[in-house]
Amino acid sequence: MAIIELKDVVKAFPLPHGGSKIAVDGISLAVEQGECLGIIGESGSGKSTLGRLILRLYEADSGTVLLDGRDIGALSPRELRRSRHRWQIVFQEPFASLNPRLTIGQIVEEPLIVAGSVRSRVARRERVARTLEEVGLSGDFLDRRPANLSGGQQQRVGIARALVTDPSIVVLDEPTASLDLTIRASILRMLNRLRESRDLTYVFISHDIETVRHFCSRVMVMHHGRFVESGPALQVLDNPQEEYTRGLMSAAMPPIPYRGRAHASEIQAGAS
Repeated sequence: MAIIELKDVVKAFPLPHGGSKIAVDGISLAVEQGECLGIIGESGSGKSTLGRLILRLYEADSGTVLLDGRDIGALSPRELRRSRHRWQIVFQEPFASLNPRLTIGQIVEEPLIVAGSVRSRVARRERVARTLEEVGLSGDFLDRRPANLSGGQQQRVGIARALVTDPSIVVLDEPTASLDLTIRASILRMLNRLRESRDLTYVFISHDIETVRHFCSRVMVMHHGRFVESGPALQVLDNPQEEYTRGLMSAAMPPIPYRGRAHASEIQAGAS
């Protein structure tokens, strides 16, 4: 059974002067446990809206979203809060997603407090420290604040915050877009290692065609709120059938010209 399943999901947003704009237009998809599904498309195609609909950060206007076999649209606010620790998100802008008034330890601990799954403060702090170590940050970071960290370190904190509740599903919304190439490759290697060690399921939203090609097993191409093409990542991106996908590919450039494959091999290397 698919761990993520969407059926005819629709989301529209009101326009300032009346009417509405459909951001997601009847999307259906299924993602298997442990899979990494890539979602690509130009800005405004509905990718980020779809990611938020999957986790019910946005309410769908119609359609069904099933996570772990549960219809999350039918959950009461209390049930949703008790279940949300299983479904997490990593945002594009790491600094903007971190509370500057809290320490790193408090930021990563907060989801555990909200979920109520670990009641002992000592146990929570121990889990926070372990999770930070998993993402490559030592215990020295517990009492630091986001402003004292680099962009890559901030994103590692965001990933730790998503993982600390032991989720089964993580939506990665452009998680490396604001990072330079060296840090990006390091973060992607870490994410790949964590997916394998924790048996995580990823929905990976990105503009970076080369990263999606080698990081994701399957890809779906969005345009105006709909999927126009889908299939195995290498098949779709190396031999696109739709004109829109071909246009995306012709506009894409490897992160380092003539070295797209070398960059990809770095991502696939298992080390963090």
